[in-house]
Amino acid sequence: MNDAMAQNFIEIKNVGKDYGSGDRSVAAIRRMDVRIDDGEFVAVMGPSGSGKSTLLSVLGGLNKPSRGDVLVDSLDIYGLTPEQRADFRSEYVGFIFQSYQLVPYLTVLENVKLPMAITGLKNRVQDEMALAVLERVGLGEKVSRLPDQLSGGEQERVAIARAIVNRPPILLADEPTGNLDSDTADEIMNLLTALNREGLTIIMVTHNAEVAALASRTIRVKDGVCIG
Repeated sequence: MNDAMAQNFIEIKNVGKDYGSGDRSVAAIRRMDVRIDDGEFVAVMGPSGSGKSTLLSVLGGLNKPSRGDVLVDSLDIYGLTPEQRADFRSEYVGFIFQSYQLVPYLTVLENVKLPMAITGLKNRVQDEMALAVLERVGLGEKVSRLPDQLSGGEQERVAIARAIVNRPPILLADEPTGNLDSDTADEIMNLLTALNREGLTIIMVTHNAEVAALASRTIRVKDGVCIG
């Protein structure tokens, strides 16, 4: 990464995203301009259908915008080839999806190792890295369990471990506490804030104002536009 890029590490410029075409076109994002500094913890809030999750997928290189530019560490990610963009995601971005998206027939350890499949690292090194992050999230004793043998909070921890195993500088989290009880949600947020203190840039979609209050800044969106 470019160490000189301390400010505006992430820039979303005049971004819009339409689905469909012609009269059937619907704007999931009408226009958004967002700038995020390296090391920030940003919450994204807004009603259902406001464009929050679309913004996250665009930012993560998963969903090409209809217009506008997305720059990460001064890199225009949608100016890359699909192969280069896949490399970008592997190096720069960890994802925590709303429904965990763990593979049910893989163990905890195998799920966490999935993002390393394209890294070319030896299996022994992958095991060491995956075990280290599982210890970090408090699941060192459950590496051989299958997802359905875990609680919701434990599955969320596996999802976090998988997201950070490649040591990306950016973590994108879509409703990371949405399916959890309040005590478990507090544990997950304590983990995320600790990761942020260690330098991880986090962009988190949430409906929960108490959860958003733990971030350093909140971006509010409505009808596909940032309103504050």
